[in-house]
Amino acid sequence: MAPPKADVAGQIACAADASAVLSYEKPDILKRRADFLRVAKGKRMPCPAFLVQARARGDESPFRVGFTCSKKVGNAVMRNRAKRRLREIARLVMAGQGQAGWDYVLVGRPDATVSRDFGAMCADLEHVLQKLHGAGQ
Repeated sequence: MAPPKADVAGQIACAADASAVLSYEKPDILKRRADFLRVAKGKRMPCPAFLVQARARGDESPFRVGFTCSKKVGNAVMRNRAKRRLREIARLVMAGQGQAGWDYVLVGRPDATVSRDFGAMCADLEHVLQKLHGAGQ
């Protein structure tokens, strides 16, 4: 199995402003199971490479993001690779698209999360967040 090729142009292209991305801090991360279960009861927005679950908390604290990949995605190496890709698109895209007071969970999909083009995954997340928050309406 050949190592994946780096898509540096796709990483820069999916961020609206590269300087804002470089200075952006990591988002707050969901870690408790109860938080994941609350978000699972919220809205679900499918993408080809992942599923986005979102829920408004009702306060104005910063948004939080969680990541999960089941064993259906593959062995530990594949699951970790999928989660790394999900963390990176969340870092790049949610800097400008995530809304305060919301929790998001990105759920990896078998084969697609690891193999889909990185730039396409960024565009998918941007589209889903715009649709979720009503920016396109």
